[in-house]
Amino acid sequence: MRQARPWVVLVATLTVQALVAMALLTLPVVAPVVAKHLEMSTAYLGAYVALVYFAAMFSSLLGGAAVKRWGAIRLSQAGLIFTGIGLFLCAVPHPAVIALGALCIGAGYGPITPASSHLLIKTTPPSQLSLVFSIKQTGVPLGGMIAGALIPSLDLLIGWQWAFVSAGLACVLCAVSVQPLQANLDDDRNPAARPSLVASIVMPLRLIFGHKSLRNLSMMSFLFAMCQMALTAYLVTFLFEDLNWTLVAAGVALTVAQAAGVGGRIIWGFISDRWLGPVRMLIVLVFLLIVGAIGTSMLTVDTSPWILYPLLILFGGSVIGWNGVYLAEVARQAPPGQAGIATGGTLCITFLGVMMGPPFFGLTASTFNSYGVSYAFLTIPAVLMLLLLVPLLRKKSS
Repeated sequence: MRQARPWVVLVATLTVQALVAMALLTLPVVAPVVAKHLEMSTAYLGAYVALVYFAAMFSSLLGGAAVKRWGAIRLSQAGLIFTGIGLFLCAVPHPAVIALGALCIGAGYGPITPASSHLLIKTTPPSQLSLVFSIKQTGVPLGGMIAGALIPSLDLLIGWQWAFVSAGLACVLCAVSVQPLQANLDDDRNPAARPSLVASIVMPLRLIFGHKSLRNLSMMSFLFAMCQMALTAYLVTFLFEDLNWTLVAAGVALTVAQAAGVGGRIIWGFISDRWLGPVRMLIVLVFLLIVGAIGTSMLTVDTSPWILYPLLILFGGSVIGWNGVYLAEVARQAPPGQAGIATGGTLCITFLGVMMGPPFFGLTASTFNSYGVSYAFLTIPAVLMLLLLVPLLRKKSS
């Protein structure tokens, strides 16, 4: 059977990534409305994010073994169905049901990147890996743009609950739409494989912690993920509560930051492939993150949008734009045929950072009664990232 064209694989993986990312951020972009309806504090948003990534952490570890058994497209379809079910559950106005929905969204979100990495590494020329992975990873901020632009508006038109149901239906329809690719792209699956649950969890972690470059990249991703979710999960609440923006205007601001992440992922991937290389590119992005975090911490109710939007473009372009270069380097460093397993292992550490980051960020904001101060604290993980990346740069130079 003729192999699917690389651009078809890229478009399919990009679309799936965008929709599961949209699903994850559907609740955060209307968190103040949901919190008011449930008579809860928006600080509990951190608990929702933590539950999502708790489930994603484990499902990403299982992703590599699941790809071998059922195929990457079939696994992607299952992920979309789980995220759709999670959104349906989140539409029920009860904290326990929303918590269950968060776990379902995380279970569906986790395996998507290992599955797409498996597909892209076997269809993409090595010289284009950073760019192609970066384009695929634009699905994450693209999904955030969709969530930021549509969900608050749908909330005004049909209410937040029906907005969640609409987003869930979009995920289910996407799962159906990629079915024609399944037979072609899942031709390397092994139906006879019987993956062990324990081995599926241990093997990816053993692989990355036994490989210095993968270990450092994983720890860097842990820290970068904390910073990324601080922006994407709390920006709307920060602008709404601290700077007195309307919910729709704050959603537009998040869309601007996510759009910068989309452009950044493509630009950084191109620069990485052409000139700097992945490690130098990641170091540059850390410095841009520091500037963005400090600048965001200094915003006030009197700050002009002409200052705020360029700052969000810089901040979003760096803190959202790093993933493609990172994942391409993980795929390069992985042993032959183990890109999915290595990606699942590193993403487990990434998701752990996301799971721990938002509650810590929310706690800091509550302690200082300011989300702005919490953004200033992001300079600490940024410095730690530099300490992890510089040894990798020296290793490549030696």
